[in-house]
Amino acid sequence: MTGDSAATAGPAASRHRLGARLRQLRQDRAVRLEDAATELGVVPSTLSRIETGKAPTRASYLRVLLDLYQIHDPDQRSELAALARRGQHEDWCAAAADLLPPQAIRYLGLESAAASIAVLASQVIPALLQTPDYAAAAWRAARPGLTPSQADRLAGVTIARQRNLAGNGHVLHVLMDEAALLRPLGPAPVMAAQLDHLASAETAARATVQVLPLAAPWPVLTPPFTILGFADPADPDTACTADASGHPALTTDPAAVRDRRAAFDALARAALPPGPSARLIARLAAQPEPGCPPDQGNPHATA
Repeated sequence: MTGDSAATAGPAASRHRLGARLRQLRQDRAVRLEDAATELGVVPSTLSRIETGKAPTRASYLRVLLDLYQIHDPDQRSELAALARRGQHEDWCAAAADLLPPQAIRYLGLESAAASIAVLASQVIPALLQTPDYAAAAWRAARPGLTPSQADRLAGVTIARQRNLAGNGHVLHVLMDEAALLRPLGPAPVMAAQLDHLASAETAARATVQVLPLAAPWPVLTPPFTILGFADPADPDTACTADASGHPALTTDPAAVRDRRAAFDALARAALPPGPSARLIARLAAQPEPGCPPDQGNPHATA
């Protein structure tokens, strides 16, 4: 980690990075979480939230922890203090906190700082490749209790996510169940525009898109998930799935992230390559009722 990267990291990424560093320092010094929490005068769960990036770090807490871990180098202390200060700020999506749970706000902050994003989608086209109208329809389908204005606000968050990533040189790799292409959300013109947009996504969004055909078995049965990778090796990769209530559940546990990557790689090998995937999407977009399977022939025959 460099001083420049500490200064430019967003709030969520700063909390993420600082928490990982503090956890590593504690483990390097063989200090138990409970003992470090006692030094801070807090319960262990409070320190755990700091180490997992869920909560910001007070400057006073950071000084106590660095003294406990015998970190006396002024440059290192200054660097970590800069991360703590940055982590106190609000994330770009905080204005939607009345509509999104805290874990979703945290995820969006991390996503905006990611260098690589791997997405497995099954029910809907992934948010990072959605059009505004499709995004609003997807939000209404996922949360029927939303008012039209709330759905539009959340669709705006979806499009803002895309803008935030547009300039950071990220790499996006999407695996998508063919069912997501066949399931219409909203009127036919909405689906047609979405499929047209998706067919050109590799050029427009520097994305690799692969379709998992309905006729092919999945080598791994798994719920949808996302893996975020970061340019700075100090930032731990993060896997995100949905919990039982539909809220995002994040983990940086190396074993859990490795399992997700292994599943993603296995599914990528089973999916259509990018070229045939784009042609399939284009054929579906050209149907009289976009999203419906072609009337004749095997849509995967030209793979």
